[in-house]
Amino acid sequence: MGVQKDRVKFNVGGRVMETTSTTLANAGRNSMFGAMFDDNWNLIPNNDDNNNNNERFIDRNPDCFAILLDLLRTGELYVPPDIPEKLLYREALYYGLLDHVRAAKWGPFDGNRLRLSRSLQGQAPGDGTAIRAGPDGGCCVAHGSMVHVYDWMLDEHPPLNLDYQRVNDVGWVDSDNIVIGVSERLGRGDGGMGLFSSHTGELRYKFHVCHDNQVKSYTAGALSFSSDYKIFSSCKGRSNEYGVGVWDQVTGKQIDFFYEPLGWSLGDADKLQWMEGSNCLLVATMFPRKDNCYISLLDFRDKKMVWCWSDVGAPFAVDEKRVRDAIAMEDNNSICVVNEFEDLGFMDLRSSAANSIRWSSRSRLMKGKMPEEPCYPKLALHGGQLFSSMNDCISVFCGPEWVLTSRLRRSYGGSICDFSIGGDRLFALHSEENVVDIWETPTPPII
Repeated sequence: MGVQKDRVKFNVGGRVMETTSTTLANAGRNSMFGAMFDDNWNLIPNNDDNNNNNERFIDRNPDCFAILLDLLRTGELYVPPDIPEKLLYREALYYGLLDHVRAAKWGPFDGNRLRLSRSLQGQAPGDGTAIRAGPDGGCCVAHGSMVHVYDWMLDEHPPLNLDYQRVNDVGWVDSDNIVIGVSERLGRGDGGMGLFSSHTGELRYKFHVCHDNQVKSYTAGALSFSSDYKIFSSCKGRSNEYGVGVWDQVTGKQIDFFYEPLGWSLGDADKLQWMEGSNCLLVATMFPRKDNCYISLLDFRDKKMVWCWSDVGAPFAVDEKRVRDAIAMEDNNSICVVNEFEDLGFMDLRSSAANSIRWSSRSRLMKGKMPEEPCYPKLALHGGQLFSSMNDCISVFCGPEWVLTSRLRRSYGGSICDFSIGGDRLFALHSEENVVDIWETPTPPII
């Protein structure tokens, strides 16, 4: 039988500190302190025969231990100026308390309360492709043939060099693995997708496309992931490998392929989004990649295109109605699109024959003149809030009518070419200098 509500004494690096089992239990079962309790959360007695004072010795930094112990007591994190944060993070990792530190540093994600936390200096000005937030608060940045990976402390891991193959998209499978899609180089027979270690950059395996029982070279475009461990990618090959491929995340084997119908566009897609509720894949090819825009929902179970829309043949009195990005909003049974003036448009998914967009004018910041090197708007949906980038600004929309509620802006680095939300952070990639801004929600005040 363990000891309940007993005081616990630690000798950490020669300094003796005392606490209670109740405080230690706040660390959770998956921490080092959680291992000190039995299944009923009774404290397991210390059986060290060489310790007459019943002290539990830990050969670690005592200053950091005191900070983390205070965090378990109060839920608040105070780091003295003479303690490097990276040292504290290292010690928190040892004790299994990183999640506690992160939760104390910033609160639950809220687009209307975001504050600029810090910025990362760009690596290669002018050729940023994509930024993707990792599940644990890190990110990866693709530009040219390079992918730079950062952990949640924003320390960079070994970069991934794709040997002059242009990176088209990158995505996180989990905190340890990323998938990269690259362009095929004519005459080389390469291209496609690979699974890489986010920590070492090691290539673990490649994802092949098979057509008529032959492995084909292809260009991998937009990526998406499902909760049942499938990877989707738009594909362009040299013969008939145009469409969307599906692979198993665990084995790397191709399990399906949706071939591009005549007169439609799937292989050139800019955007893929897996829709968990309907088990369908949103596939969107937008202007200017194509002269026209094509948006469709694919059901791989029946190999059917269950919903589609295109602006082919639509009259354009002005260019402002060209769709630049699209995102499925399953809770609203709609697809949201955005044009180059950040006007939002909505299409009803319940209509089997979508033929019109209900535009809602939000801003005219670019009216009359585009910048010399424009970055087209991007959309994201997170926690019931809609985000849209425009020049050096990200707008936040909320409520049933998607009212503009706040803007995130930073002048340095030029226009925002991409942004991503994950790990309770928003990452914004600026085009001119590849500067990455990190936005976080501050913890609510203690009342």
